[in-house]
Amino acid sequence: MAAAPRLLPLLLLGWVRPGACTDPPDGGWLAGTVPEEPRCTVERADASLTYSLFLQRFAFSRPVILGGVTDNSAFRALCTREKLLAAFGPFPVRLSTANTYSYRKDTLYFFGDNNFTEWEPLFQHYVPPPFRIPGTSPAYSFGIAGSGSGVPFHWHGPGFSEVIFGRKRWFLYPPEQTPHFHPNESTLAWLQHTYPALPPAQRPLECTLRPGEVLYFPDRWWHATLNLDTSVFISTFLG
Repeated sequence: MAAAPRLLPLLLLGWVRPGACTDPPDGGWLAGTVPEEPRCTVERADASLTYSLFLQRFAFSRPVILGGVTDNSAFRALCTREKLLAAFGPFPVRLSTANTYSYRKDTLYFFGDNNFTEWEPLFQHYVPPPFRIPGTSPAYSFGIAGSGSGVPFHWHGPGFSEVIFGRKRWFLYPPEQTPHFHPNESTLAWLQHTYPALPPAQRPLECTLRPGEVLYFPDRWWHATLNLDTSVFISTFLG
């Protein structure tokens, strides 16, 4: 049986250790050493993208990185290390394993399982992406994760993911192209051991998201993530 996820106060997590720089633009979070991809292969769109074009070009067919579609400067100001520790430091948070199919090993990080009663003063300041898929409703998950952590390949319904602080590298495959990965291997291990041997035609779409950028992924697209820095992020799942 899988071990139950650990519960810890936010202030005890190693990636918010005392003494980290609190100056912007990092928000006091720790920078990492994991590299970005040589070239982003995910299409980008800016605030000129209309809802009708979003539905026509991306909603049901391919991912897109959206820039300038929201202004979450107020939310970002509340997500600095100093502000989160002051407001939520003593609160217990549920740490999740980064593995979807197995709990044998991997790093743990805080994502989802948010108590909306406790976190509502923060979440009410978040401005979600302006696009929706007909017949769906949004559900939010907030996360903080250390450099080198991430989620191995998995798929689910469509959604958006926005980086608030740090950098998050994404790897994506269409539904018909199942990636080769080991269920007990972290994304970082996959990047180091499996990725270099992939022929160009078998490599995923990939890109690194920076603060303020939003990735949209369609229904059933395989995706894996790798946090290059200590990352603060929020996802909008369309159920």
